[in-house]
Amino acid sequence: MTTAPPSTVSLGDRFARELPEMALPWQAEEAPDPRLLVLNEPLAAELGLDPDSLRSGEGVRLLVGDAVPDGAHPVAQAYAGHQFGGYNPRLGDGRALLLGELTGPDGQLHDLHLKGSGPTPFSRGGDGFAAVGPMLREYVISEAMHALGSPTTRALAVVATGRPVYRETALPGAVLARIASSHLRVGSFQFARSTGDVDLLRRLADMAIERHHPAAASADNRYLALYEAVVAAQASLVAQWMLVGFIHGVMNTDNTTISGETIDYGPCAFMEAVDPDTVYSSIDSGGRYRFGNQPLVIEWNLARLAEALLPLFADEQERAVEIAVEALKGFRPRYGAAWAAGMRAKLGLPEGLDDEATTALADDLLALLQAGHVDHTTFFRALGSAARGDADPARNLFLDLAGFDAWAQRWRALAPDGDAMDRVNPVYIPRNHLVEEALDAATAGDLEPLGRLLTAVTRPFEQREGLERYAAPAPEEFGAAYRTFCGT
Repeated sequence: MTTAPPSTVSLGDRFARELPEMALPWQAEEAPDPRLLVLNEPLAAELGLDPDSLRSGEGVRLLVGDAVPDGAHPVAQAYAGHQFGGYNPRLGDGRALLLGELTGPDGQLHDLHLKGSGPTPFSRGGDGFAAVGPMLREYVISEAMHALGSPTTRALAVVATGRPVYRETALPGAVLARIASSHLRVGSFQFARSTGDVDLLRRLADMAIERHHPAAASADNRYLALYEAVVAAQASLVAQWMLVGFIHGVMNTDNTTISGETIDYGPCAFMEAVDPDTVYSSIDSGGRYRFGNQPLVIEWNLARLAEALLPLFADEQERAVEIAVEALKGFRPRYGAAWAAGMRAKLGLPEGLDDEATTALADDLLALLQAGHVDHTTFFRALGSAARGDADPARNLFLDLAGFDAWAQRWRALAPDGDAMDRVNPVYIPRNHLVEEALDAATAGDLEPLGRLLTAVTRPFEQREGLERYAAPAPEEFGAAYRTFCGT
């Protein structure tokens, strides 16, 4: 590893300095032949980075971790976590590396983090590398989520390494350069708690407050206020997932951020035909992380965060548990309110309509959609036309026409706003068959399908000529057998 990166990049090492117990100094494996596949120029500009500099030879070497700025101290982060319900006290960055913190033009800190940069002491027998396809999947879907208005980590670049990666077959290797407001997660607090070091737990919580929830600092119980802020952030985030049909696929506690951003786009996908039991992940054989279970899972994960924070809530264990139980009760009303507000917008309904009425109308609609195997994204976009007087695009998606007509009569009585609906109901999402098509082509060296897909999903609400196939559901035979993989 050398220290000759682009002059425009400066990286801090606050996490490494302030939490050394959770930061293992490490470096990326040198990439034999790094080649930039895709660079997120708008994001680079937001961060105050020069895209041309990042495209240079030195810039590409920074993006795979071969060259880091003077003063940067890359580390593999330690964390624990519950994976599919089973606790592992030592997970950590097994194929990832925190290069350091960027300070944006607005003064905010952002982690620059690599994925697929090689083995670390946390690799647990894995090779530490990543293939082109899964890294481009994270790029596409995280940028789509950002365009949909959902808080998310974002992809700065994907670089092919020139190193083969062996899974079922040999695949071209790649590194993802990811930006996050931080990589603090529920699993970070579980790790700190497991050490028995309350001072470490407190320092970690203080960092989380300063970076993500500064209002908690002035509360009577700052750590309880931090917890309540995380509950609120995650309630809002998962409500947004449910409103757009996003399935994370691997909602382990180490993939639940303190910031309220979506992280780790591994076996993720968007639901097509409405069905709460939808599972795409090849490793979720029991359906723990199925679409309809996501609100319950995040509540469970937040309970694990409460357990980790107990020593900071109160000196007496019994009192700390009482505080935690009461705070967690806030999740369901917060989630319900966030989901109802989002559904009111999707249905074009007035803000004054109460949550109970919204939920009743929406639940009846979702039952109709599920019974008719209606495509989630297609329906809600078509419903905007119904609000403007043309019901056929939405109505023709149903076999139960009488059922739809009865529901639509109730809905139209509330005077929905079709134009407002078009501003929140996307035309384009990363359709699973199109994602696979783009990733297969990119793995074979053709990036054009990827570029066309990104053109569609990064402007999801704007219908454009020539992009009709990007709005169409997958062929039925594709969806029935579709599975996603985590890439390790």
